[in-house]
Amino acid sequence: MNATPVGALLLCRAEPAEVSPAAHLLRERLLLAPAGDGWSVLVPEGKPWLDGADPVDRVVAGWAGALAVGAGWPVLALWWDGDRSGYTLAAGFRRAVGYVWLADGTPAGEDEAMRTFVARLGLDPVLDLQALEPLTRTDPDADARTRLLALTAFLTRTGLTLPAGLTPGEPADRLREVARIQPAAGQIEWAGWRDAVRAELEIVEEGPLGPWLLGPRARLLGAAQLTAGIPLSLWAVRRRSAGWAFAGALLIAHGVLELAYERLRVEI
Repeated sequence: MNATPVGALLLCRAEPAEVSPAAHLLRERLLLAPAGDGWSVLVPEGKPWLDGADPVDRVVAGWAGALAVGAGWPVLALWWDGDRSGYTLAAGFRRAVGYVWLADGTPAGEDEAMRTFVARLGLDPVLDLQALEPLTRTDPDADARTRLLALTAFLTRTGLTLPAGLTPGEPADRLREVARIQPAAGQIEWAGWRDAVRAELEIVEEGPLGPWLLGPRARLLGAAQLTAGIPLSLWAVRRRSAGWAFAGALLIAHGVLELAYERLRVEI
């Protein structure tokens, strides 16, 4: 087994069923498992930081950002190598925030990063920030791995419970083997453009617009748009009003798409 100290974990504040569609869009081989109440963990099966030009922190920061865009939940990437360890927290379209510790545990980040971390995870801005402050102070007895373990231990108060053996600081090969034997683990693997389109549609359908894309509400909305658009277009033609004609055509187009979406969705 390769004993390289380089590794990473992606912690998503969402259930695996919510994470899976978004994770497919990364086009990477990953293992997905539950990680407590309202949390999931993604374990990379490959090690692109060894094959490419980017180190592990940049690779997983890119993954975290891609996962968080358009999702209603934050993504926390934990990473480590022989020289440093740290985290990157991504949430929506906002700039990601991160913190770094040197191998001996020396803090190499900004205090503002911890404040932002607390805010974006919806934690207590006073008590929880105080609990995290020791991670930003020098401690001769705490190395980089100890810092990550302390961070994940703190997150147990939010419901995070990493499966046994999925421990920050372990080599990537060991993490992969441990993740594979988890009873509820599933594999995420790129399967072409259809898989990507299906994944993106699932993300949208599970959001607030979902009821207006599929089901009775969608069909009712489509019929209403056609009912309003057709007479409006006919009236605009008689009045030679280009503006109202465009509005009518737009309503008709939206109505047709609403009614056709469910059939097209089945064929994808």
